[in-house]
Order: sequence, then structure tokens, then C-alpha cells
Amino acid sequence: MLSVTKHPLNKPDLETVIKSFSKSLSNNFKEYSVKVVDCPDLTVSPWNLAQPGLCGAPSVADVGGVPNLIPTPKVEKQYNLDMVADSCGLPGCYVIGPSAVASKLLGKNAELVNNVKTGKDGVVKSMYTKIVGDKEDVFECKKYPHNEFGLLGNLFLCRGQPGKVIHVTAKFRTGSLNFISCLNRGLAEDIPDPVAVGGTFLLTNGKAKLHVMPGFSSCPLNSDDDVNNWLRFFEMSGPLTHTSVFVSKDPGLDLRLEHSHCFSEHGEGGHYHYDTTPDTVCYEGYFNLADSIFRVDPPSETHMIGRD
Repeated sequence: MLSVTKHPLNKPDLETVIKSFSKSLSNNFKEYSVKVVDCPDLTVSPWNLAQPGLCGAPSVADVGGVPNLIPTPKVEKQYNLDMVADSCGLPGCYVIGPSAVASKLLGKNAELVNNVKTGKDGVVKSMYTKIVGDKEDVFECKKYPHNEFGLLGNLFLCRGQPGKVIHVTAKFRTGSLNFISCLNRGLAEDIPDPVAVGGTFLLTNGKAKLHVMPGFSSCPLNSDDDVNNWLRFFEMSGPLTHTSVFVSKDPGLDLRLEHSHCFSEHGEGGHYHYDTTPDTVCYEGYFNLADSIFRVDPPSETHMIGRD
């Protein structure tokens, strides 16, 4: 069983979150809307999730961490989603969220969107994006038929059930914050206690700056500049379907506060940084608040490099 620390959260009411999101969005987007809705069926295109909803024992799990990748990779750090679910007391739950692939299965490092119903009746609809070719300037986005990942993961766990969620739309960015940072900034400024959020969002129109990890670095990555020189950056076009986890404040668990990966039906995907077309960009997302944060197998030594 994995080492796990559970941190129950003092969840704010949804109306408080709506006000916080709305205030922050008003400073960063020309048009926006925030409301509580019944979660639609997220198994349909272009969401393509493995379960219809985001409700039922919602929780966030931060597994491993960036120090397992940087400065040098600890390739032995491989995780099984069934084991993570069991360790968090949620056997058979639905799991979405960004991570690295299990390199032992894929043969190299890559970006992963976990999209898995765990348990005996499991469903795996995950997608990965990897670098191909000697010049490391080409990528491919493909199905990932495994429930294992490596190094680090920021995961949203729930029963995949219908229920009330927060629906957010935003168009035409006027501020400097990306979509998720905008929402998270509002929570951090307005709500004293930590708030953890998970869900999915679409970049429905426009383009975004994404990165895709190449093969593991042959030399240690000792700074953010080292990391950025190693990563491969691309501009990719919507619609892009993201899974995302963000936490407004770290309650002393050494958390990654924001992390989003995406895939698409047209073969593009990776790690989301920000949109590059503020005048035309459109976002739509569905989110739920976590009851608890689970810190799973934290690295024994930590740092803040490479957490963008």
C-alpha cells in the first residue's frame, strides 16, 4: 500500500465559489459565465470521458511529484491507478487528470491524460502525447490502454456520477492569466481555507501553447531554464479537451497547485500553459469541489523547479 496523508477540506458553498470565479474572470476575460448546473453526459464528443459525471465522493490526489522527474528521473516511481484508488479509500472510483506515462510500458517519457474507471469493471480511455523523430520537433497523440503512470500525477477522483457541478465559460482574454490560473487566483484571494478543484475544460476556439516532454534528459536539470530548454513547445489548435486539477493554497503537503493536460480528436495534445490567441479564444469547463486532498507517496527531497 502506498504512503498516504489525507487532508479533509472545509468546502465553501458553491455560491461563494461562483462569486470568486466571476470576480477573477471579469479581470481577465471580456465575456464569461459561471453557474451551477446538472453535469451533462461527459462521455460524448468532444469531452470523451470514460464516465458521465464528476460527482460522488470527489477528491484530489497529488501522487509522487516533480522531484521524481527533476533534476534526474526516478524511473522506478511507477504507479497503478487501482492501487491509488484503494490507498485513498475509493476502490473502483473514476480517475481523471494529468501525469507522466509509465515509461517502462511506453519505452520513453510522455504526457498523459488519465481517463480511467478503476476496478474489476474498469474502463480505460486515456490518451498520451509523445515526441517522435530524431529532431524532436514532431509529436503524436494516441490512445494509452494502461492504468499505470509514472513519476507524478495530479488526479481528480470521484464515482463518475451525475450531479451538481460548476459550469464556466470564458471568451476573449483581456488579462495575463490563463484560464485555470484565473479561476485559482480568485479562490486564493477570496477564500481563506484551501480549496481543491477537479474537472474538464475545452479550449473550443483558438490556439494554445503546450509542451511535450521528450526523452529523459541525459544531464541533470537544475533550474527552470534547464527545464524549459529540455521541453519541446508547440502551438496547437482547438478544440482541445483538458483534464485539470488545481488547489488554491498548499496546506503543508508540498502540492503542485495547478496542472492540466489535453488531448483532441485531431491528434494534438500535451501540457497546457496558456492560449496564444486572446482575441478569439473560447473556453468551456465543468468542475467540482473536492472533499479531501490525498498526498500519495511524496518525494523525500523536494524543490520548486519545473512546477509551471
